[in-house]
Amino acid sequence: MKRSLAAIAAATLSLSLLAGCGGGSSSSDSDVIKVGINYELSGAVATYGDASVKGIEMAFDEINAAGGINGKQVETIKYDTKSEPAEATTLATKLMTQDKVVTVIGPATSGSFKATIPVANQNKIPVVSGSATAEDVTVSNGKVQEYAFRTCFSDSFQGTAMASFATDNLGAKSAVIIKDTSSDYAKGLAENFSSKFESEGGTIVGEEGYVAGDTDFQAILTRIKSQSFDAIYLPGYYNEVGLIIKQARDLGITAPILGGDGYESPTLLQLAGASALNNVYYTNHYSSLDTDNAKVGEFIANFKATYNEDPSAFSALGYDTAYFVADAIGRASDLTGEAVKDAMASTTDFSGVTGTFSIDANHDPDKAALVIGLTDGVPTSAVDAA
Repeated sequence: MKRSLAAIAAATLSLSLLAGCGGGSSSSDSDVIKVGINYELSGAVATYGDASVKGIEMAFDEINAAGGINGKQVETIKYDTKSEPAEATTLATKLMTQDKVVTVIGPATSGSFKATIPVANQNKIPVVSGSATAEDVTVSNGKVQEYAFRTCFSDSFQGTAMASFATDNLGAKSAVIIKDTSSDYAKGLAENFSSKFESEGGTIVGEEGYVAGDTDFQAILTRIKSQSFDAIYLPGYYNEVGLIIKQARDLGITAPILGGDGYESPTLLQLAGASALNNVYYTNHYSSLDTDNAKVGEFIANFKATYNEDPSAFSALGYDTAYFVADAIGRASDLTGEAVKDAMASTTDFSGVTGTFSIDANHDPDKAALVIGLTDGVPTSAVDAA
């Protein structure tokens, strides 16, 4: 997996020298470029929003310290969606029509991000997410969403990657799926895992569902315990996943538990407990175990120095997304949403902490994935997944 990252100091300096940011937008008549930050800072998935925003703000601080973009400082305007799609839409509208930003970063989750896309298309202001993985984020009903971009891989990619890992690395021939039926994210992952797993000769021997907010999973787990299977695919968010894993292990279910990037939260360890988080694997965008890439270590060190904590994958994705946005603004023909959108669409060989990518015709990045393995709740392995 390509994981090179140009030196941060060089990258930030080059951004300050980028040409092409002329007049034409609300920011062009001042010394600042306004960028919206529209994230889940409270509510059910605040962990994702908080981690993402820390990465975003650290990146823009670096960029501004290096001289900004073409001599202009970046001014971020930050709002809290409260983990509610309707609130995300309202705030996106405010950022675009009142605050006059040239682009909006966020929200983190697919449902909330998708809720902002009609506003983006209407106002011709691009929106970018570092973690919205649903299939229909950038392409809906066969049509590319002109003003929507993401810097993460999609559900189909991580679902199929985990299916291949299950068969190739774990030797699994049968699996049970437990999914959040109220989540497009979980349903998308489950569908793509199932399709790929079966195409590689595996069998889905059972499928169970729950909804966000559930806390007692004994009935589901008791049913599957009586079945024979090699692995459990459990796509969902950490709030429920942590409880399910704990209750499964308490019932004596020892099979490998597999999932997606929704596991990436310190709350998972708090809910499940360290002893339950063994033989657990999930697809992710970044790993601190990537010691071959010195830039990952540099990012981690800078993040720790800034926040006195370790970065998560969402922090790394937020960081990369901010640099992606700054790079596009620097290459844009002027400071309008339409020009910035065109620059985003033409991005090639962008080098970030989470990998090197180009934006394809669907406004998705062409990048690889990792499968993270946990031992007592601590990541101890990271395997490239196709």
